[in-house]
Amino acid sequence: MKLRLDKYLADMGVGTRSEVKKLIQKGQIMVNDQVVKKPETKIDTQKDCVCYQGKEVAYMEFEYYMLHKPAGVISATEDHKDRTVLDLIDHKRKDLFPVGRLDKDTEGLLLITNDGQLAHRLLSPTKHVDKVYFARIDGEVTLEDVQLFSKGIDIGDEKPTLPAELTILKAGEESEIQLKITEGRFHQVKRMFHAVGKEVTYLKRLQMGPLVLDKNLPIGQFRALTKEEMDQLC
Repeated sequence: MKLRLDKYLADMGVGTRSEVKKLIQKGQIMVNDQVVKKPETKIDTQKDCVCYQGKEVAYMEFEYYMLHKPAGVISATEDHKDRTVLDLIDHKRKDLFPVGRLDKDTEGLLLITNDGQLAHRLLSPTKHVDKVYFARIDGEVTLEDVQLFSKGIDIGDEKPTLPAELTILKAGEESEIQLKITEGRFHQVKRMFHAVGKEVTYLKRLQMGPLVLDKNLPIGQFRALTKEEMDQLC
């Protein structure tokens, strides 16, 4: 693939397009061991070697990160009022985005990437990709709820939810559950429990498709996906 040098460097997080143009014009970028001062220079991403400050800037067309999303940040690329999940990614690449969304007060697994085709496969309603959540519930979750969830719940949409797998981890005035759903409707988990007279007080996503939240990844931190995780996703 051939790209302008300034776009190549901006994509790889060296800086914004205007910042990398200045670096190029100042002679701080080398291509195949030669200083290049024209931002519009075409770079072959598979053949050319681009260096900045003596270090190679290798090109990666797609990048994939697992984020342990904390409460209080929104699943968006930018926002004028709230901190976004991309603010937690220590990378200046401009084409990254969250795959799907978690509510502002919801924690857990979020995939960050720039691979639109993968995002479509994971989010398409026709694919029915599993999503697994842990939740604390205000109210006692019962076997009757398990049966209702297994048949689908009327949450006020045109159609009831698809069948969901509800597992009771702890029953009582405050219950703990695990829930597997195959859709991604707006506030779906909260609305499902509200429909049976209970309220979600804490919600965390543990899994999306084959991707499982790394138990060793601290909340608010991110890491690149492993080769094994990539093989499972792709």
